[in-house]
Amino acid sequence: MVQVDPRPQAGDTVTSVAATGSEDGTRGKGLSGNSVSLLGSAVIGISTVAPVYCLTSTLGPTVGEVGVQMPAVFLAGFLPMLLVAFAYRELNKAVPDCGTSFTWTVKAFGPRVGWMCGWGLVIATIIVLSNLAGVATSFFYLLLGELTGSQVIADLDGNRAAHVLTCLAFIAVATAISYRGMTATKGVQYTLVGLQLAVLAVFVVMAVTKAQSGDLAGSLHFSWTWLDPFAVQSFSAFTAGLSLSIFMFWGWDTCLTVNEETTGSAKTPGRAALLAMVVLIGSYLLTAVAAQMFSGAGHKGTGLGNPDTADNVFAALANPVMGTVLGVLLFVAVLASAAASLQTTFIPVARTVLAMSTYEALPASFAKIHPRFRSPGRATIAAGVATGVFYAVMSILSENVLIDTIYALGLMICFYYSITAFACAWFFRRELRNSARDLLFKGVFPSLGGLLLAAVFGKTLTDMWNPAYGSGSSVFGVGSVFVIGVGLLLLGVVLMLIMRRRSPAFFRGEVLTGATPALVVEG
Repeated sequence: MVQVDPRPQAGDTVTSVAATGSEDGTRGKGLSGNSVSLLGSAVIGISTVAPVYCLTSTLGPTVGEVGVQMPAVFLAGFLPMLLVAFAYRELNKAVPDCGTSFTWTVKAFGPRVGWMCGWGLVIATIIVLSNLAGVATSFFYLLLGELTGSQVIADLDGNRAAHVLTCLAFIAVATAISYRGMTATKGVQYTLVGLQLAVLAVFVVMAVTKAQSGDLAGSLHFSWTWLDPFAVQSFSAFTAGLSLSIFMFWGWDTCLTVNEETTGSAKTPGRAALLAMVVLIGSYLLTAVAAQMFSGAGHKGTGLGNPDTADNVFAALANPVMGTVLGVLLFVAVLASAAASLQTTFIPVARTVLAMSTYEALPASFAKIHPRFRSPGRATIAAGVATGVFYAVMSILSENVLIDTIYALGLMICFYYSITAFACAWFFRRELRNSARDLLFKGVFPSLGGLLLAAVFGKTLTDMWNPAYGSGSSVFGVGSVFVIGVGLLLLGVVLMLIMRRRSPAFFRGEVLTGATPALVVEG
């Protein structure tokens, strides 16, 4: 397979596919421009979030923390994400680069902070990819068991060898689709996202209808107090629920990582991100209210607070709400959600690695673009291999280690989102007095979003120290989640120091320069 390096090399006879660099150091990458529309970009963002999977795995734990205030906590988690989305939109208008958080943070705070921000995104994505592959595998066998009526087939998920091999197969398929570029990605995503939203709509209608019949034990009448975050019993319960809620919105920024492939790259990605956020919060609120009306917040039976069903609420509600036949659709929707997100989640990690390599922050080989598919082929394959190795090793080491790795994800998410939000306010600091709009959307809103996520980061970091957080495992008395989360960030520091020796020009600020007022152009 022939690949093309977008950076010209001395004596190189291969034609470069990159555009010439701009005055501030940004470079074209050779991606297929104008291949993604507003709708396509929004669909990719929604798919990466995996709404049906997030709901089935988060409804129960959130109710366990905050009770019937679950819808209010979903709204509270939406707020910082919306504020950060404004930061992404404004930064994208000025610098529509697929490196997003990495590129923008380098331009605002310099190479070292930018490198660590990019690392936070990359490692968070690899953790999510491995988790999604595991979920897709579990629901694959669960669905096969439902369709065949065979418990033997359903129990294959508990076979460690079968689970890991199937998981690796899902990762390989998702890698192959992403490798073929945005055209293949869009075709798959329209179908899978449409299926998810349609099944959720059917679930909401049937759950509300049955709840209003008055024949269900434990069902509740809707109350506007469910939307009041101040009614949560304690602050610790609220922050625990909030961290779960924030996780439910992670991934919308994929809309921005395809900005160099989107029609109207300066404005369309930001609009797509906001559209995706609106669809997500609408879906989450409607489903949360419907499920709560049908099941209540009890700790037995189909109650959302039942710890025995908390990790997979839809598996418990499928037949009671939708019946035996239609209930299978919920299993299909969860599998589709995990599989779709597994495929699109390769987009941000591959394009971030592509950008970091293009700007000499990572080895040059990752900057090569496939000449036919116009995709970051080598970066995509590297992400797939890293995900497969990560999941296999974590699974072999211990089930507790794998669980704690997933718990550490929230730390990474808050880390790079908050840095990006602060980068927006600093990047545009000389423009904040130009108008009230600039002050709000480039300064106040991003700063507030960054502060909220930084607060969650600090609270999570403190909680992680306790071995009771996560699986309950510890290392020398320190919680395993803390060790894994901080350890992964420190690994990034080590890799950054290695790259500083290999690529001194980037770390001297000679490759990707900071912004000046003259270079900040509104699209």
